Amino acid sequence: MRWLIRGAHLLDPGSGLDRTGDLLVEEGVIARIGGEIRVDGEVEEVAGKGLVVTPSFLDLHVHLREPGKEYAETIESGVLGALAGGFGGLVCMPNTTPPLDTNASVRFVVEEARRCSPVDVMPAGAITKGRSGEKLAEFGDLVDGGAVAVTDDGDTVADSGLMRRALEYARQFDLPVFTHPEDKNLSRGGVIHEGVVSTRLGLKGIPAAAEEIGIARDIRLAELTGGRLHVQHVSTARGAQLVRHAKEKGLRVTAETAPHYLALTDESLAGYDTNRKMNPPLRPAADRDALREALREGVLDAVATDHAPHAPHEKDREFDAAPFGVLGLETALAVLITHLVRPGHLSLETLVERMTCGPASVIGVAGGRIVEGAEARLTVFDPEASWVVDPNRFRSPSRNTPFAGERLRGEVRTVVIGGRVIAVGPRCGDNPDFPAPLSS
Repeated sequence: MRWLIRGAHLLDPGSGLDRTGDLLVEEGVIARIGGEIRVDGEVEEVAGKGLVVTPSFLDLHVHLREPGKEYAETIESGVLGALAGGFGGLVCMPNTTPPLDTNASVRFVVEEARRCSPVDVMPAGAITKGRSGEKLAEFGDLVDGGAVAVTDDGDTVADSGLMRRALEYARQFDLPVFTHPEDKNLSRGGVIHEGVVSTRLGLKGIPAAAEEIGIARDIRLAELTGGRLHVQHVSTARGAQLVRHAKEKGLRVTAETAPHYLALTDESLAGYDTNRKMNPPLRPAADRDALREALREGVLDAVATDHAPHAPHEKDREFDAAPFGVLGLETALAVLITHLVRPGHLSLETLVERMTCGPASVIGVAGGRIVEGAEARLTVFDPEASWVVDPNRFRSPSRNTPFAGERLRGEVRTVVIGGRVIAVGPRCGDNPDFPAPLSS
């Protein structure tokens, strides 16, 4: 396979590449980068004017639902959605049924992903057996199975002593501990952010303090143990500030936020749309703006989607009874370009960094690079292309996006992983060249 893109914007913050030029891929490897590349023999050539080529994106926070809830998502449908969104790597959460708390369960995910896709699916194992919060899982077995992190995501490890031991145990493997920071004694029964909007809508609120107390506790435990702590889905200004202080002290603390916290506020819940119900909840504009600044400054290392599929019958309920969670893989890039890059809140280079080498550094992997001799793991997108989000065209069997009907800018066109060139666009759907399923 020889693939040549001409005159594209080549952008890789990790290697310092930011130029217009040609890029040649031969047999799955980046063979040449230059202003104008001459090629003899047969080659698939693509006009790259107006397109951006970056390393493929890495998402640190994805729920693939398999095993246990395959009606909402499978590993295969999840990786198809990942490719449509430009992601070449995923870290999937362990809150499946049964949870990913053994070597065998982690290995199942790794092997199933390899069977159906070139996307690198990296499981996070559970911190506690059964995600019960009572007894630590065997971290060594999880690592041997392919786990790159541990977390009880969806739940906090409420026992501070147990969380301390988790951070200490994980140090033996230099393994990051992902924390879902939430004091459930404060958040229990809440469905949206506690504030003016929750009062106006008559819905029980979740105070920002529920998240912030969890972040503060786990940062203090990371300081005590020297462990690697990664704070998931930061949604408040104070939460970002706590992470900032931890980094200033030199602690081994990283953090992520999600596209919906950077784009939306709790005011968007006025219509009681359950597809905008997530945990932690959408916050006021002041929090959203503070998160944008924290992401720009690098206080937040990564944007992670927290892609959480739920079948339509689960979300189509009264607001209090509907589950938390939204889809994110297929819309992430466009949401971030539309709401952050185009208005000038974030540069395109910084956004790409927070979706490539930023998340890679959190889990200690090399990540993709646009350098000669490297494996070709690339995402090609048009930052100006405009499209309307239609959930019925998603690869996922679930439809719970908070951006349905919104016109967005930024569209993935092609993903290159090793020796495979996978056409994705235009319009994120209805393309006969897009393989579905990939294993066929």
